[in-house]
Amino acid sequence: MMPAHETYDVIVIGAGAGGMTAAAVAAAQGLRVLVIEKTAFVGGTTAWSGGMVWIPANAKMKEAGLSDSVADAVQYLSSTVPEPANAGLRAAFLARGPEAIAYLEANTEVRLQPVKTCPDCYPERLGATSGGRVLEPVGFAGTRLGAAFARLRPPLPEFTLFGGMMVNPLDVPHLRSVGKSLRSTMRAARLVSRYALQRLRSPRGTSLHLGNALAAQLYASLLARQVEVLFSADVEDLSMQSERVSGVVIRHGSRDRPIAARRGVVLATGGFSHDSSLRKRFFPAAAGFVSATNPSSTGDGLRLAATTGAALNTDATSPAYWVPASLFRRADGSRGVFPHLVTDRAKPGVIAVNAAGRRFVNEALSHHEFVLAMLRHGDGEPDRPFYLICDRRFLWAYGLGRIKPFTRSYRRYVASGELVEAPDIAGLAAKIGVQPPVLAATVASYNEGAKEGRDGEFGRGSTIYQRHLGDISHKPNPCVAPIVRAPLFAMRIHPADLGTAIGMKVDAQARVLREDGTPIAGLYACGNDMGSIMNGNYPAPGITLGPALTFGYIAGRHLAEGAMIAPSAAKAVV
Repeated sequence: MMPAHETYDVIVIGAGAGGMTAAAVAAAQGLRVLVIEKTAFVGGTTAWSGGMVWIPANAKMKEAGLSDSVADAVQYLSSTVPEPANAGLRAAFLARGPEAIAYLEANTEVRLQPVKTCPDCYPERLGATSGGRVLEPVGFAGTRLGAAFARLRPPLPEFTLFGGMMVNPLDVPHLRSVGKSLRSTMRAARLVSRYALQRLRSPRGTSLHLGNALAAQLYASLLARQVEVLFSADVEDLSMQSERVSGVVIRHGSRDRPIAARRGVVLATGGFSHDSSLRKRFFPAAAGFVSATNPSSTGDGLRLAATTGAALNTDATSPAYWVPASLFRRADGSRGVFPHLVTDRAKPGVIAVNAAGRRFVNEALSHHEFVLAMLRHGDGEPDRPFYLICDRRFLWAYGLGRIKPFTRSYRRYVASGELVEAPDIAGLAAKIGVQPPVLAATVASYNEGAKEGRDGEFGRGSTIYQRHLGDISHKPNPCVAPIVRAPLFAMRIHPADLGTAIGMKVDAQARVLREDGTPIAGLYACGNDMGSIMNGNYPAPGITLGPALTFGYIAGRHLAEGAMIAPSAAKAVV
């Protein structure tokens, strides 16, 4: 399949959150838009994510009775992102983020709601909030996409139930209480019944949540505005006319075909998480080569931009956003990467140990801080072992990695080597290669305080952010419980990335810059192709998608400046 036209107003390369936002906004402004996607699906890594969008001082907070201000956000970022680099971009983000969300809700199918109880990662810092800055997508019915639903990247199977049922986070406590509460049991029965009916007409559930819902909302926005999406297409080069990017060259069979872009090209290819040469250049050796991102994120945008003289923003305290991950093999033989975000690390009754068998981190810190601790204790080597340790009670109540709670038989996980089982601490230590007396002392030290809900070594559960990740029903500390009930288990975890922080330098209009700071006419970047405005720091959940949507919006609006806006779009513009 080839594009319907030789010339478009805007060409967007990449159909993740940032790219689809730029395309939807440009189309809502009356421009003819082409999106070029190298895979067979829209959604990118967003479709696998939690879909959280960090936008301080957003209007949804005020509607929910939560207070915030740009001044508070500035104060919070001054301590969590202390480096002066990209201060102007952070100011643009804070100023225009709420505007972007208001525009998307007025002009597209995007619908978000505040997560009232999701705190910033460092709630003790001045300017932090206890909730509301994080927005999440409202649930979306995949049936609204019609036949195009098949083009939406499915969520990771490990984050679904019964082979394709997505779960709203609000439903999780009810699923945990099946058989204990009549209300929860009835609610779970309705969810399963609805899913069963959906599977009669679809290969997976069509009640979408989290990042899959956000990707679906953005895709629906493209479909409603007749935005053309070219799938499974590779962009070979950018076309230039008088130092201006004027289009792209795509590969079609054995021939190259140029496509013109009157106003400009937006790069939104997802960063370089799966490019080995760029990882070797920018990542610490101890990080290894494990990524929880979509495999299509191979640095295409950066390579295309380099041909135009684009500059890289390497002013990052960290080259990526991190998450601990466990590895496994799926039934089809493919390698699975499970990101340990919120399901287990901070729950009561599990600890993380290093190669020496000692704890090295507060397990309830953000996933980014958790891996920074792994990297500090990795001795510069890419394959240093780290493990999560728990007992039978924890495994049953919370699961571990991709092993879901209430799993009756975990034998296949043990047989594959994904899960290590032993009748006691000494046996577990021997199997994971640490000194039994050291691991025994580590567990004993942790258990001593855990019996009373205390973590004397790291203070786990001491902030509202940590308690938010724990089990609020567990008293007195949602994050701490002893490890005592045999058998005991271990699961190896690895440093992995959730996306790259090094990308192209851009200005406050999302225009790509040269080394001398001048913008390259007709070239824009957003998402992970754009250098991190947080300089590789992780102050809050949603600080990748928040800027992605904001600068996608900024790029779309800037591309449309001076254009004739279609009457149907003009009446809704905010």
